[in-house]
Amino acid sequence: MSFWSPIAREYDPLKAGSIDGTDDEPHDRAVFRAMIARYKPNKGVVGDPLLTLFVARLNPVTNEEKLHQVFSKFGDIQRLRLVRDIVTGFSKCYAFIEYKEERAVNRAWREAEKLVLDQHELFVDMEQERTLKGWIPRRLGGGLGGNKGSGQLRFGGRDRPFQRPIDLMNPDRGGGGRRNWETFETRDRFDQDRQRHREYRGRDRDRDRGGGEGRDRERDRDRDREEREGRERGGEDRDDRRHRDRSSHRDRR
Repeated sequence: MSFWSPIAREYDPLKAGSIDGTDDEPHDRAVFRAMIARYKPNKGVVGDPLLTLFVARLNPVTNEEKLHQVFSKFGDIQRLRLVRDIVTGFSKCYAFIEYKEERAVNRAWREAEKLVLDQHELFVDMEQERTLKGWIPRRLGGGLGGNKGSGQLRFGGRDRPFQRPIDLMNPDRGGGGRRNWETFETRDRFDQDRQRHREYRGRDRDRDRGGGEGRDRERDRDRDREEREGRERGGEDRDDRRHRDRSSHRDRR
């Protein structure tokens, strides 16, 4: 487990479709489509990918001027490209911003995440297309992040990092899933332990049920004893009152 990382170091569509990067078969059609896709980065893209930010979830009304005004606060911008539809010219709600210095892009990466611009909370990350080996864009079933509404969740990125997978070699680091037990060929042993646990629970229930009946009987005996003692005390009180009345009558005589 020492090699595990919450951020993907190399893009694998099958792993990106898994919450912990351990799936062994595609769970939706988009993952399968990405697995058979062959994609090459756009040769027309210019600039240094290590100095380029990917900014997404923009408001459709946000334009280049507003983006430049906001992101120039983090450092000098080399170039800015707001991606637009080639036919309509409408914004596709994401952009690429290249800075002149590394410290500027690092500062923007840290501080611009979840920045609210035109009533929209932004998502900011480093460019992946030219820096992450094996990258497949979202339109081909790949990508990283996403939301439940789209039905195409991808993990291993800043938005949705991988969760630490269960380490069965070290039980102190989490419980077991059925798939993992089967992977390590210990399913039979696991079933036997589970059956033994059920038997123990059944014995505990029987013991508790028996103990409850014993407590009821003991409670009844205590109640009977208290009533009997009460009656005896009541009889003693009557004898005392009768003796006291006789004594007072003799004194009057």
